[in-house]
Amino acid sequence: MRGFYIGRYQPFHDGHRHMVEEIVDEVDELVLGIGSAGDSHTTRNPFTAGERVMMVTKAVEELDATTYVVPIEDLDRNSVWVSHVRSMTPRFDVAYSNNPLVVRLFEEAGVEVRGSPMFRREVLEGAELRERIIHGRDWADLVPETVADVIREIDGAERIRRIAETDAIEETGE
Repeated sequence: MRGFYIGRYQPFHDGHRHMVEEIVDEVDELVLGIGSAGDSHTTRNPFTAGERVMMVTKAVEELDATTYVVPIEDLDRNSVWVSHVRSMTPRFDVAYSNNPLVVRLFEEAGVEVRGSPMFRREVLEGAELRERIIHGRDWADLVPETVADVIREIDGAERIRRIAETDAIEETGE
């Protein structure tokens, strides 16, 4: 059986990793969708699709499961979103999500959806990680070591800090 799990992974963190570990206990293969693949270089979406493909691929490579990492660009028409996802990915039997909209869209399309308990959600959230990076606080211990390596390789922390400065200037009109 093949499962599907989508996220923006900005960045891929230990909460994502925990969910992937749970999912691979239930499926033989897992498709990991990189959501909002066309977005990058903003405070909310600082990393490119290619950078996130590297993060996710490296973070799951030692798992005992076949995985496929697939970038999926946004489609601003929810009624056809599942068809769009299906056109971009290998066939899958079950989708995993805790996002109410994603769950609804898959269910309306006749796809079985399974949720998973959140893992340390109070800390393991992309927005929290990006805020920690912006303010120079510890962040690397909240992501798989391979993801921290990718962020360092691409100078991602500096990118996020610079983008945050630019966004702050635009918000204040200075």
